Amino acid sequence: MADSASPKAKPASPPKSPPKSGAPSPQPVSPSGAAPALEAGQLEAGGDDYDSVYGDVGSDTASLASSVLNYRQENGRTYHAYKAGAYFMPNDEPETGRLDLQHNLCLLTQDDRLFLSPIGKSGKPLKRVLDAGCGTGIWAIDFADENPDVSVCGVDLSPIQPAFVPPNVEFFVDDLEADWTYATPFDFIYMRLLTGSILDWPKLFGQAFNHLTPGGYIELFDTLNPLVADDDTLTEDSALLKWNRLLVEASEKLGRPLNSCKNYKKQLTAAGLINIVETQFMWPMNTWPEDHKHKNVGAWSAENFSQGVQAVSLMLFTNVLGWTKDQVEVLLVEVRKDVKNKGIHGYWPIHVVYAQKPE
Repeated sequence: MADSASPKAKPASPPKSPPKSGAPSPQPVSPSGAAPALEAGQLEAGGDDYDSVYGDVGSDTASLASSVLNYRQENGRTYHAYKAGAYFMPNDEPETGRLDLQHNLCLLTQDDRLFLSPIGKSGKPLKRVLDAGCGTGIWAIDFADENPDVSVCGVDLSPIQPAFVPPNVEFFVDDLEADWTYATPFDFIYMRLLTGSILDWPKLFGQAFNHLTPGGYIELFDTLNPLVADDDTLTEDSALLKWNRLLVEASEKLGRPLNSCKNYKKQLTAAGLINIVETQFMWPMNTWPEDHKHKNVGAWSAENFSQGVQAVSLMLFTNVLGWTKDQVEVLLVEVRKDVKNKGIHGYWPIHVVYAQKPE
């Protein structure tokens, strides 16, 4: 198969509104909330791959589904109920819309490629793929559409995926940091924008290694915070830089740092993976770059930031740093002004890292 895949349609400029497209037992629920599905670690996705060794969860699933869908509310936003607090971003409609917009930003960044790993090039066919931390499921759906013979499993803490999906993709509520008990290994494990979500990256990479087929790949796509500039336009008194540094400080206090991608190569090596390749891109804060690609990426990046800056800030600033919501909103007024300033040449480094399990 090809080493890349493209979505059906990708706007060339930002839209005015986003495109729609070992702990307690994990909570099973279907994306629609209508009928509960089994938790990914207990029962495998993909029809014939189901493993009945865990027995019938039958009568328990309705109450479990109800608890998963009973979202927490805080500062006017809603957050996942299962493993509450493990992820600091909301899961409400504004956020799910932003996640779908962000998917297009990721595609533009990688020249319309869903991934960079050379999967399929060795002649070994893909059978199973895991989208770990799948969000709205848009990457998994695009991949499944482009690869109809591959079984795709998406897992997330929130059941925010659509009810109608390609027949070869299934979604499950699961915690990536719990012990993985998948009955069948994966040929490709994809993790996108999980920085700030994981307490123990070495453990996660170890579990991914153990659940990869020999020769299989893991790939990560993440931002590095705080943002930087290659000149002196991003000054120390910038509200944007101050905000981003405080965000990293709060995430580090939580033990889920927003600069985790700087350690991925070393941690993947320690986990036993080989043939590690790291590619760096950039998300300009606005349209300040002169070249067409980065100006376009910057336009999408600015829209993504505009829609997500409150979401990424509220929990970390109020719960961790002790700010009030009003104090956060006052700061964000100045932050938004900086982001619109084309005289500031700031950008977020993007790290895409893939690695292979030895044959």
